[in-house]
Order: sequence, then C-alpha cells, then structure tokens
Amino acid sequence: MRQLVKVPLQAPQKEKGFTLLELLTVMVVSLLFSGLVMYFTFAYWRLGATLSANLETYVGRLTAGDRLRDAINASSGLIIQNSIADSHVGDPDPAYPGGNYWKPLHAIPGTTNMGAAGTKTAVMYFKAPSIDTSKNIVMNGTQPYEDEFVLYMDGDSKQLRMRVLANSGAASNRNVTTCPSDQVSASCPIDKLIADNISSVALRYFSRSGNLMDYTSIVDPLTGEYIGPDMPAVEVVELVLSTFKKATVNGGADTSSQTIIRIALRNS
Repeated sequence: MRQLVKVPLQAPQKEKGFTLLELLTVMVVSLLFSGLVMYFTFAYWRLGATLSANLETYVGRLTAGDRLRDAINASSGLIIQNSIADSHVGDPDPAYPGGNYWKPLHAIPGTTNMGAAGTKTAVMYFKAPSIDTSKNIVMNGTQPYEDEFVLYMDGDSKQLRMRVLANSGAASNRNVTTCPSDQVSASCPIDKLIADNISSVALRYFSRSGNLMDYTSIVDPLTGEYIGPDMPAVEVVELVLSTFKKATVNGGADTSSQTIIRIALRNS
C-alpha cells in the first residue's frame, strides 16, 4: 500500500516594495521640499546681492561726499565757464568754433539727468589757487594763479567725474591736466572718479546766510533773460546725488538712493 505523505502548505509570500500610491506620495513630498529649499536658496541669494549693492552704493555716496568736499571746499568760487582751454571738451559751447570751452552754466537751481551713452554732461565748474609741489600758492603778482575744474557726468560709465585744467603759467604746479578715459597718456592722467552709478545731480545755490540765490533779480535789458546774481556770487552750493544700480540677480531689487552734500566756498 502506498503511504500518503503530507506536504506542509507554505504560507503565501508577501509582496515587497512600494505601492503606486506610496511612490507618488514620496515623489510629491520630495518635490515639495526640494522646491522649498531652492526657493529659500534663491531668495537668500537675491537678498544677499541686494544688500551687497546697497552697501556698495552707500559706501560710494560717502566717498563721493568726501571727494567733493576736498575738491570744492578749497576752491575760490564757482565759475560760469572754463577760461583755460580744454582739448577734450565733452559738452562744448557752440559759440566757440574751436570747441575748447564747455557750455556755460548759470546759478539756476535744477536737476541734470545722466545723458545717453557717448555723451558727457556738464554739471558744475569751479576754480582754485594753483599749488606748487611744496604746497605753496603760486602767485601771479598780488593774485594767485588759478586752476579750473569741470564736474561732469559720463554717459558711458554712468559715473560722475572731475576734469582738472591746470594753469600752465603756474611754476611747479602740483596739478596736472587730466583727460577722459579714451585719451589718457603718460602726460595726461584719467579724470578723477567722484562716484559710480549716478542717475542725476540736482544743484541749489545759497548765500553764506543760507538764503537761496535769487537768479531772477537781474534781467538783461537787451535779451530779457535772467543774468544774476550768477556763479561768482554763490557762497554755498548744495548737490543732491541720485544713484541707481540695476539688480545683478534675476528677481532681485534694484538699488536707488540719494545723498545731499552742502559745501561752503571760500569766496566770501
């Protein structure tokens, strides 16, 4: 007789792995957290770039104030136009065919905007006694020789720069005539940088007592135009520098600010 052998039944094997629902859940949660991480990373990056730009423009404004005070504080007054010929005028006066003189500026308060690329926009002119290499004033008889200075905005670099026009008659003059960046040479250094990222410069003119200059007080009887008091009568000048820097990171905030600089002159 055959004996029947009982074979034990094996329990059914459980399936291992994720269900489709579990897999989708993990993917959605992973994408959500990855998106949050990327969002906060880029937000932090944009914030850092904005703070860096703000700090850069803030330092630039402080530096501009120091540079302007150093230059203008020692001046003997504002002038309507340069009298020392300039070989590289950026904003010429059409009344002079040679093109060696910047256009005249009068003591009329207002705002001058940064010009387009390729332009140089005159902002202000002033003069100061010529100083020799021993730091002594160079005299022309009883009067000092004087150098002249042109403050202008460069449309290419969006900078505020200062041209020096040294008086060639002043022996051992410490100042040297400067040039725009495309005309620099060993004998003609680059114009002094005052500030970067400039969008406009506003000017107001005051007497020593703090009263605004009334440029409408004198009228030319021939033309009917206001003619004074003009630049030589100005005793305090106020400059408002407006700066603008476009965001360097997509989605970041542009940087714009203003600084007010008021300088007393030595012509009174």
